[in-house]
Amino acid sequence: MQNHRAVAATDTAQTEFVEPLMRAIPKGWLEMGCASGRDDEKPVHRVWVDAFELAAHQLTNAEYARYLAATRAAKPLLWDDANFNDPRQPVVAVSWFDAAAYCDWLSGATRHAYRLPTEAEWEHAARGGVDGALYPWGDSPPEDMPEYASRWRNATEPVGLYAANALGLYNVCDNVHEWCADWYDAGYYAISPDRNPAGPAQAARRTSRGGSWRHQVKISRVAARSSIPPEFKYADYGFRVARSVSGIE
Repeated sequence: MQNHRAVAATDTAQTEFVEPLMRAIPKGWLEMGCASGRDDEKPVHRVWVDAFELAAHQLTNAEYARYLAATRAAKPLLWDDANFNDPRQPVVAVSWFDAAAYCDWLSGATRHAYRLPTEAEWEHAARGGVDGALYPWGDSPPEDMPEYASRWRNATEPVGLYAANALGLYNVCDNVHEWCADWYDAGYYAISPDRNPAGPAQAARRTSRGGSWRHQVKISRVAARSSIPPEFKYADYGFRVARSVSGIE
């Protein structure tokens, strides 16, 4: 159940926020990476991820609209494009900085510690507790998924139309690339710590995970990594919020 409350946006106005539907992601060990994948997915290495929460859906236009009303931040580049502005579609064309700013705003409004997930957290959640499989459902190719050939013709689709993974996460490897907290380093897996890895201290690009509506193959493997400079804003980039279990109260 989503939590509807009012929070002061300015001294003279009230703006409603909606806390995202969150899923509990249990702590545990993860075999991160893919031995048959690209070079930046190797070596496969064992890491521990603490328990956290991850949004069931990619952040939608409806949710982002409340942030815009509260903060008067600039609208995303495709905000008024009819292909992308259904309230149920994921917000797109947001930079990493935009996504981080949204998390900061929601944290202040709700008194819960919202943030972007790390790569390790994202992969742990996407796998749904099953190591070694190529996709959240196993190893069968994306083309075997229901109505695959008719989906994502011109843009994103509304979130949550098809089955969730084992942890209740929708669109976890499709629809849009999802910004992660980490800086990107192609060789990071060779030096990654084995507990709660958070990426290198600095780099030129931020990591992202998940598939893209505009790629030839629309659904990504759970281990597949991608990255772009944090200021870039693309029509197939969105995000999904995470929440620390301890909160900030």
